[in-house]
Amino acid sequence: MIQVLVVDDDFMVARLHSSVVARQTGFEVVGAARTGAEALAAVRTLRPDLVLLDIYLPDMSGLEVLRRFRESSADYPVDVIVISAARDLDTLRTALRGGVFQYLVKPFEIESLRSRLEDYAAHWAELHHLTEAHQDEVDRVFRTQSGRVPPPKGISPETTDLVLKALGNAPDDGLSATDCAEATGLSRSSTRRYLEHLVTIGRAEMRPRYGTAGRPERRYHPLPR
Repeated sequence: MIQVLVVDDDFMVARLHSSVVARQTGFEVVGAARTGAEALAAVRTLRPDLVLLDIYLPDMSGLEVLRRFRESSADYPVDVIVISAARDLDTLRTALRGGVFQYLVKPFEIESLRSRLEDYAAHWAELHHLTEAHQDEVDRVFRTQSGRVPPPKGISPETTDLVLKALGNAPDDGLSATDCAEATGLSRSSTRRYLEHLVTIGRAEMRPRYGTAGRPERRYHPLPR
C-alpha cells in the first residue's frame, strides 16, 4: 500500500482529498496536517510514501515545507504532489526544482486527482520492481515521473485535437462542457472527459465562473504548449 499524508489548512478540503485517496486502489491515508510544522512532524513519525501538499499554509509556505523535506530526505524520503491555488511562475519553478512529482492547480475535477494518483502508482511500482536498471527502464521511470504517460483508454489523438481546436476558437471567457460539445458534435459526457484529460496533461485549465446562485460554472481555457 502507498501511504499518503494530506496537508491542507482547510479541514473540508483535506477531508475531501483524503476520501479520494482512500477510495483509490493501492493507497492508504495515514494522516492529515493543517500546518507546515504538523506536516514536518507527521513525515518524521508516520513515514509516508507520498505527501499531498498545499502551498498556502498558516505558519509557513508549502515551498518551505518542501525544502525541509529535501534537507531530511536521507532520513525521511518522501514524494510530493503539490495541490494548490498558487499558479505564479516562481512557485511553479521552485516546486519543480524541489522535485515534486506533479502539480495540481485548484480548483480541479476530482478525476484530475485520481489521474495523478494513478500516475504516481505506476511510477512507484516501476521503482519497487527494479534492482539495477537498464536504459529503457530508466527512460520508462522518468517518463512516468514527468507525467508523459499514455492517455487513458478511449482517448483518441484525433478527438483530442478536435477539442483543442474548439478551445482555441473560444471567446475570452472560455467554453463550458456544453459549449464545447456543441462546437465539436461530441456528447457532453465525452466532451467533459476530453476536457479533463487536457487539464491533466497541461493543455487546458478550468476556471470557475460564479453566477448569482448555485454552483459555479466550469469554464475551460487553452494553455500554450
